[in-house]
Amino acid sequence: MKTMTHAHAEHQLAQLAQRFDHWRQRRTTPRSRIPRPLWDQAISLTAVLPVSRVAKHLRLSTSDLKKRCAAMPAARSAEGPGAQDFVEVPAAAVWPIPTPSTEIEIQRADGTRLQIHAHQLQLSIAALVRTFLETR
Repeated sequence: MKTMTHAHAEHQLAQLAQRFDHWRQRRTTPRSRIPRPLWDQAISLTAVLPVSRVAKHLRLSTSDLKKRCAAMPAARSAEGPGAQDFVEVPAAAVWPIPTPSTEIEIQRADGTRLQIHAHQLQLSIAALVRTFLETR
């Protein structure tokens, strides 16, 4: 599901205002109920834009819009999961599986010992051993 940007939400708000104006011009009585799809779009815009901005631009009551926004999650949960609902899927472990550790232990003739413990050995082993054994 895409996240709506602020600019996209403003564009959607302008288009929705036109739809509201069209509905207001064509309604049969001045007290007709606003159709559900128009309410749903107004509510969805409040996820990105302030409720007061949406209400003012659409010429709606801010308190009515707030009430519908608060009631929307309850109505959706009663309807069951829909196509626009967000479902979190737990990801597989993000930690890399540790590689077998490498242990190297070398002892010189004079008794000096070198021990290396590493998960990933990124050194040249031959050069390291040669340097250790040649140094006195």
